[in-house]
Amino acid sequence: MKAKDILQVKQRFGIIGNDERLIRAIDVALQVAPTDLAVLITGESGVGKEIFPQIIHQNSPRKHKQYIAVNCGAIPEGTIDSELFGHLKGSFTGALDDRKGYFEVADGGTIFLDEVGELPSSTQARLLRVLESGEFIKVGSSKVQKTNVRVVAATNINLAEAIQMQKFRQDLYYRLNTVPVQIPALRERPVEDILLLFRKFASDCAEKYQMPAITLEDDARQILVTYRWPGNIRELKNVTERMSVIERDRTITTDKIRMYLPHLEMEKFPVLANRDYSQKVFNNEREILYQVLFDLKKDVNDLKELVHDIMSGNIQMTVENNDIYAHPIHSVPSIQEIEAVEQSFSLDDVEKEMIQKALEKHHGRRKNAAADLKISERTLYRKIKEYGLE
Repeated sequence: MKAKDILQVKQRFGIIGNDERLIRAIDVALQVAPTDLAVLITGESGVGKEIFPQIIHQNSPRKHKQYIAVNCGAIPEGTIDSELFGHLKGSFTGALDDRKGYFEVADGGTIFLDEVGELPSSTQARLLRVLESGEFIKVGSSKVQKTNVRVVAATNINLAEAIQMQKFRQDLYYRLNTVPVQIPALRERPVEDILLLFRKFASDCAEKYQMPAITLEDDARQILVTYRWPGNIRELKNVTERMSVIERDRTITTDKIRMYLPHLEMEKFPVLANRDYSQKVFNNEREILYQVLFDLKKDVNDLKELVHDIMSGNIQMTVENNDIYAHPIHSVPSIQEIEAVEQSFSLDDVEKEMIQKALEKHHGRRKNAAADLKISERTLYRKIKEYGLE
């Protein structure tokens, strides 16, 4: 697809950013739009998945027909079949009249099934039949009806895991996933994209409420681009709008932006330099330390077995001045005594040692040490005081 076509789509649908994966997703959507293939859009909540079914529909031969977006997770399980496929009068309590379902109303058009992973098993079977043959049956009826509907689905859950847990049909997954479109999370996109989005939201809010647009100090900008954004673009927009409306000072400082990012302190825990925990989010600081200890458990167990073997042979190994000495001993410690070594690990000791090493590495410069540990300076100051490292 030509670059000008992608640019036109971005302008038409208000897509901000130049991330390669985002551009690729737009390109795939445009390429598949003229066909009738099912499309499965995946990505975290808040990344803007709802825009891509519209891109596909508006660039397809069906663009003059009906487009219906359905939030599958928002419809109660007892009524989802009726909503999608319709029902006959008297088919269940409250069915006072015949009703057309979305698949009948949208005949010739496109249906966007958002949160498709939330569909109950019985509805999944009905949907599979529509995808395979274009046939469906209203609730309370035995008459088979036909429909010609393009299905685009989206989910923020891992459907492969849902299949393993028998919560999602494998055959339906393959039908929906004919053409996959993956939308990147905001934290995976370039810094420039985050800043562009912020300026766009700030400008829109300023124009809407007739006020100057907010700007960021350098340190506040650094927090903005390094924050994990678990709510993605939706969270960034909400935060920007709240700051725009509430803050009288149009220049946002570090202290101010921290007030609007409740997960900031929670997500930046100390990590070992040679271990990558960037994809994990923990609920508190101690959980990362537990993870470190779990990773070390195998090494500890191996060491424990070695010590036990040495002790069982009545030999004690010592190191003096880089030389190894063997000393005969007369008692062999029990497995319980050796396991006591493993149990003596203290989470506080591990954390304290990590902070000490970071401070030594950066010659006491706390700002650099905090960045190395991936925690805020405020958290580092509190830990230094707590462990008496001042």
